[in-house]
Amino acid sequence: MLKNKIYKYFTLEILKSFLTILFALSAIAWTVRAVNFLDLVVENGHSVTTYLFFSLLNITNIITKFIPLSFLLALVLTILKLEKQNELLVLWTSGLSKIKLVNLFFFISLIILLIQLCFATYVTPFSLNKSRALIRTADFNSMSTVIKINDFSDSFKNLTFYVGKKNDKNEMENIFIRDESHYFKSIVADSKDSVNITIMAKKGILDDKKIILESGLIQTQNKNKEINNVNFSKTTLHLDALTPRGIIKPKLQETSTHQLIRCLFQKNKYPDPSDPFFANQALIFSCPEEDLRKDIISTLLRRIGMPIYIPLIALTASFILVANRKSKINFLKKYFYFIFSFLILVLAELLVRFSGFSELHSLVYLLIPLILTPLTYLFLNQKFNYEKRKV
Repeated sequence: MLKNKIYKYFTLEILKSFLTILFALSAIAWTVRAVNFLDLVVENGHSVTTYLFFSLLNITNIITKFIPLSFLLALVLTILKLEKQNELLVLWTSGLSKIKLVNLFFFISLIILLIQLCFATYVTPFSLNKSRALIRTADFNSMSTVIKINDFSDSFKNLTFYVGKKNDKNEMENIFIRDESHYFKSIVADSKDSVNITIMAKKGILDDKKIILESGLIQTQNKNKEINNVNFSKTTLHLDALTPRGIIKPKLQETSTHQLIRCLFQKNKYPDPSDPFFANQALIFSCPEEDLRKDIISTLLRRIGMPIYIPLIALTASFILVANRKSKINFLKKYFYFIFSFLILVLAELLVRFSGFSELHSLVYLLIPLILTPLTYLFLNQKFNYEKRKV
C-alpha cells in the first residue's frame, strides 16, 4: 500500500513537471512562430481571425517536437528535486529498490510514448492539413493590406500590382497591373488568344472586392507577341476569384500517416477520387514523384520512430540514481548522464534526416532504440543489484 502511494507521488510529480515544461517551451516557440505568421495579415490580406486560427492549429506541431525534451527535463529535475529534499534517501533506507523506481520511470515513458505517437501520427498532420485548408479557402479581409505604395506586390500567383499613391480612402493613382493568369480576362474581348494582360490607369478606387479604374489603357499580348492596346475611361476589376500565393497542396508534414503509407505502395501517382478515404481529406495530396520517396520515408520514420527513443532516454537519465551521493564527482556524473540523454535525442533527430536514403539507414534508425533500450535496462539492473550486495 505504501509503495503504491510512493509510485503515485512520483508519477504525479513527473507528469506535473512534464506538462509545465511542455507548456512553457511550446508557448515560447508558438509566440515566436506566431510573429512570423503575421505576414498572413500584413502581406496576404487575411483577417485577424484567420491568422489566430491558423496560428492555433500550428501549435500541435510545436507540442509534438517538444514532448521528448520536456519529458527528459521533467524526469531529471524531479529526481534532483527529490534528492535535494532527501526524499530519495528516505526511500532507499525504507527498503525501496532503485530498479523498481527505474521500472516506474520506464512505465511513465511508455505513456509519454503513446502520447507522442498519437500527436505525431494523427493530431499534428490533421491539424496542419486543416490550417492549410483554412488559408486556401479563407476570404481576404482587405485588399488594401496587399497593395502597397511604390512597391510591386506579388501576393498573388502570376499577378503583379503597383500603386504610385494611395490615401486612407483607398483612392489610388498611377496604377499598374500585370496579369499572366487571365484573372481579368472578362474585360478583354479576345482574351482566349492573350498570353498576358497589362492594365495601366491614372487613378482608381479600391472598393471591397473590386477596383474601379479610370482613364487608363489595357494592353494585351497574344502568342505571336502581337500587342493590342485599348483605351478606357472607366472599368471595374472584380477580385473575388483571386487566390493568394502559397502552397495549395499540403506538404508532407501536413499529410496523414495513412495517406503517406498508401503513397509508398501505390502504383499510380494520383489517388483514386472515388476512394472514400481520400474523399474525406481536407486537401487531396497527390503522391509525389520517385525523387521524394525518401522524404516520405523520413517523414513516416520521424512520426513512428522518434517516440521509440523516449523509453531509452528515460533509462539513460535513470543513471542519475547511481550517483546519488553529494559530491563534486557525483555532480559531474549527473551532469554527464543528462547530457548523454540529451545527445540521444539529437542523434535521433540527425539520423531521421538520413533515414530515407536507403533501407539500411531506416533499419539503423529503428534498431538503435530497440536494441539499446533492453541492454540499458539490463545494465541498470545489474548495477543496482551490485550496489545492493555491496551494502
